[in-house]
Amino acid sequence: MAAYIRDVPDYPQPGVLFKDITPLLADAAAFAATVDALAELAGDVDAVVGIEARGFMLAAPVAFRAGAGFVPVRKAGKLPAPTLSAAYALEYGEAVLELREGTLAPGARVLVVDDVLATGGTLAATVGLLERSGAQVVGIAVLLEIAALGGRQALPGRSISALLQA
Repeated sequence: MAAYIRDVPDYPQPGVLFKDITPLLADAAAFAATVDALAELAGDVDAVVGIEARGFMLAAPVAFRAGAGFVPVRKAGKLPAPTLSAAYALEYGEAVLELREGTLAPGARVLVVDDVLATGGTLAATVGLLERSGAQVVGIAVLLEIAALGGRQALPGRSISALLQA
C-alpha cells in the first residue's frame, strides 16, 4: 500500500508535506486490499463514519464490506438539516466540521475511518461531534499515521489502528 501513496511537498502551502492517496485509489487491487484491511478493523459496529473528503472514499466501501451504515462528517455548510458543529485547528489553518443531528441513534457503535492521522485535530473534532450526538466511538482506523506529528496525543485513551506508519 505504501508504494501507492505519493508525497507532494509544499501543498496546500509551503512547509506541508501532503500525502496523496489518489494513486492507491486508482489501482483496483491496492484499493481493494486497503478497504478489506480497514473493514477487518470494524468488528461489530452500527456505522462507519467518514470525514470529508478523502475519508469518504475509504469509509463508504469499508461500511459496505462491514455490513454497517455510512455516516459522513462534512465541512461546514454542506448538510441540509440542523447540525452539530466543531471547530478545530489544522496544521495550516482552522476549519469546522458538521454532523447532521439525529443521524445516529443514541448508543450507536461507530468506527471512524480517515486517510491520514497527522496532528489529530480533525479526528478529535469528529470524535467530539459523535459523542455529543450520543454515539459510542469504538475505534479509529486510518490508512496512514504520520507518527512524528503526534496525533495520538490529541486522542488519549482511544483505540487507534493505522495500516501504515510514516
